[in-house]
Amino acid sequence: MAGEARPLRIALIAGEPSGDVLGAGLMRALREETGGNVAFTGIGGEQMGEEGLQSLFPIAELAVMGLVEVLPRARALLRRIQQTAEFLLNDPPDIVVTIDSPGFTRRLAQKLAVRSFPLVHYVAPTVWAWRPGRARRLARLYDHLLAVLPFEPPYFEVVGLPTTFVGHPAVETLRAAREREAAAVAQGRDFRRRHKLAADARLLAVMPGSRRGEVTRLLPIFRDVLSRLKAGGLQLQVLLPTVGTVAPMVREAALSLPYPAIVLDQADERYAAMLAAEAALAASGTVTLELGLAGTPTVLAYKVNPLTAAIVRRLIRIPYAGLINILQKKLVMPEFLQQDCRAELIAPALKALLSDPVTRQRQIEACAAVASQLGADEALSPSHRAARAVLAVAARRLLPPV
Repeated sequence: MAGEARPLRIALIAGEPSGDVLGAGLMRALREETGGNVAFTGIGGEQMGEEGLQSLFPIAELAVMGLVEVLPRARALLRRIQQTAEFLLNDPPDIVVTIDSPGFTRRLAQKLAVRSFPLVHYVAPTVWAWRPGRARRLARLYDHLLAVLPFEPPYFEVVGLPTTFVGHPAVETLRAAREREAAAVAQGRDFRRRHKLAADARLLAVMPGSRRGEVTRLLPIFRDVLSRLKAGGLQLQVLLPTVGTVAPMVREAALSLPYPAIVLDQADERYAAMLAAEAALAASGTVTLELGLAGTPTVLAYKVNPLTAAIVRRLIRIPYAGLINILQKKLVMPEFLQQDCRAELIAPALKALLSDPVTRQRQIEACAAVASQLGADEALSPSHRAARAVLAVAARRLLPPV
């Protein structure tokens, strides 16, 4: 139709599964905020693909965690950074949004220093935890920052980087999951029925990470934890919510677990499993926040290459790894990191969450308080607040000169 505005062209760049979740939510919100008058390009995973993004290359190639672990794949990653930069510079979109994955997105931003479009980064780096000097460097790379934690904007605004607190998307993810499951229950298709689980089966979610290195390091330890729980007389059904990038590894490992296990690699069923589980054992990361918001008592664990751990330990400025603990400023979720990431230490803590009502309730109440801190009480969802901030930046760039 003559005179109809062309679609806003937005490039979204996500480098790992958690960023894929954020990107998918942002795509939905941008589509709603623009009445569908938007076109997407860039890099994403399964969920962004479901929203219509054709990824420049598979996101699994970028999902590497750790300072030492990245070295064997450094050359391939640098090639992908160069490919992405050329893709964006040769056919410039109206605006580019990079999502989390600081190792990849920061190097990409450096390649885009001379550009014709604004560059927004979604999820502020944890400068409050380590390397505060990154805030100033980020201010030289980006035009705007979207923060998911309420205390983050001042760290960046003081060095001249406009920052908007949008709330944590995990809030809306879990809200949507609850609504879906409530509808399924009303239709007689609740989680247990869908997976043919007995009404009295005790469900334990086990989540060893979304990267291959994480699964390789953590799953043997988690298997040992399960063996100890079984030896102690606990009868459980294990749920393995995972993502497509590592699902084959997890599915193969499930065959050797001491309990019957169900692998769930579809996004909706992953979140349904979190809501259904009585407790969880999970790799430290966004998923522990999601479990907390789901009201699922959780033990978190993590282990990286010893050299990576030694470097990070010298830089870190906070006492906790889990976001629930950081936001509550106390140990809500038990943490077992590095030398403490051992089955003989983890198993008793997990058993307490499965057996002690007081311990369980204390964690559930603390996690409920976190939901309010992250925007759960706001009428507008985090993704919609992020979408409006992105559109405002794009509008300033597209406004005709006065």
